[in-house]
Amino acid sequence: MEQNIIAVIWDFDKTLVDGYMQKPIFKKYGVNEKDFWNEVNELANEYRNRGIKVNKDILYLNHFITCTLQGIFPGLNNKVLYELGRELEFYDGIPEIFEEMKKKVEENPDYQTFNIQVEHYIVSTGLAEMIRGSVIHGHVKGIWGCEFIEEPIKSSLKPSQDTTDDEDGKPAVISQIAYTIDNTSKTRAVFEINKGANLFSEIDVNSKMDPKDRRVPFENMIYIADGPSDIPAFSVIKGNGGKALAVYPKGDMRAFQQVNRLIQDGRIDMLGEADYSRNTTTYLWLMDQVDSIARKIYDKKMLQINSSVSKAPEHIT
Repeated sequence: MEQNIIAVIWDFDKTLVDGYMQKPIFKKYGVNEKDFWNEVNELANEYRNRGIKVNKDILYLNHFITCTLQGIFPGLNNKVLYELGRELEFYDGIPEIFEEMKKKVEENPDYQTFNIQVEHYIVSTGLAEMIRGSVIHGHVKGIWGCEFIEEPIKSSLKPSQDTTDDEDGKPAVISQIAYTIDNTSKTRAVFEINKGANLFSEIDVNSKMDPKDRRVPFENMIYIADGPSDIPAFSVIKGNGGKALAVYPKGDMRAFQQVNRLIQDGRIDMLGEADYSRNTTTYLWLMDQVDSIARKIYDKKMLQINSSVSKAPEHIT
């Protein structure tokens, strides 16, 4: 691995968009967003009373499936999710800053001596299909998010009794969870980017790998998110030499206090408003970090060259 890649890793909800990405779903079906999330928040207690232990991070996915099968979200499938992704409204400066960070490196002749590049990634507990349908998709190298299955692969085992399939002929809707990302498993995505497992199927993310052989060293990473739920990912990247930025909505005191505690606790390097327009503090910090990391990569490679080249013979006088 050349280790000439700068990975900028973004959370999604409350980092790139104001609030949660599922808003267009509720709008389409005329469902009160607050009522849905209140139900989700009560599910853990309801199941606990029934003696069932559940994963809180995926409860909302199960509830989307439940509501779809109940007819509350009739016809909700991956195609609908993709189309609703087009309605997502991003914070100012998105996606423009994605390309400007790339150009910051691509237009520097020193950095292009070693083909240093910026890659953007989304790691979200939200819905991957909605992210793919949004304007951000064309600007990122990879997306980690939650996925749904519409038509589960049926078993070939013989049933114990005759059954009839009442689902034949009905349009496909979301019916099972295919893949999930929660606040802890975000770190797995970070390690996949680190080792290159997201691009090379031969590499298993759990395999032991020497740091010099990894595609994107942690010190070449920047992680941007909105708060405490991203502490595991902040810790992995910042603890290994990378950079961590926490953002908050402009004018939101509670959100500011939340990320301010993170910087006081040493969990992040910087905080800023979720405004990525030119010349904002957040914009300037991100552009400066990309340039700083690129310069370190360049200097490291020049040092390797100079240290590996012996002095040429010369005339002795």
